[in-house]
Amino acid sequence: MNKKQLLEFVHQAEALCKQRKCRLTDQRKRVLELILSAEKPLTAYEILDQLRESVKNPAPPTVYRALEFLLQHGLIHKLESIHAFIGCTHPDHKHTSQFLICNDCGDVNEIENKAIEKSLHSAEQAAGFKTSHPVIELLGTCSQCQLSNSH
Repeated sequence: MNKKQLLEFVHQAEALCKQRKCRLTDQRKRVLELILSAEKPLTAYEILDQLRESVKNPAPPTVYRALEFLLQHGLIHKLESIHAFIGCTHPDHKHTSQFLICNDCGDVNEIENKAIEKSLHSAEQAAGFKTSHPVIELLGTCSQCQLSNSH
């Protein structure tokens, strides 16, 4: 994400928080900026290490509280399979999070497939089940790594 996109996303996050009557504190904003500007998903400890570069003695509980807030408000996602966090590409609406995660290079892409979302919703209703955190993580090999591996 380039600097302009980062600023636009942070502005959108601030507007969403204001609309939802919650506050994007400086600490939360800094954690969000670190996640958004990262080349890959970050673990909580990677975030803590990066925070140490700009904040004196950041406490792990503070980082975890910021992550919880950002998750709760749909600004980031937690990738359970790799224990890392990534920015949400469309935080303005609820959705079933769908990710393609490359086992080789670690690249992660968030996709939004309405057919998958609709199918899951139908299956939930048929089973009388209500998801609290609908996430699909597909692990495999990205096209770049497939090309590299074929040579």
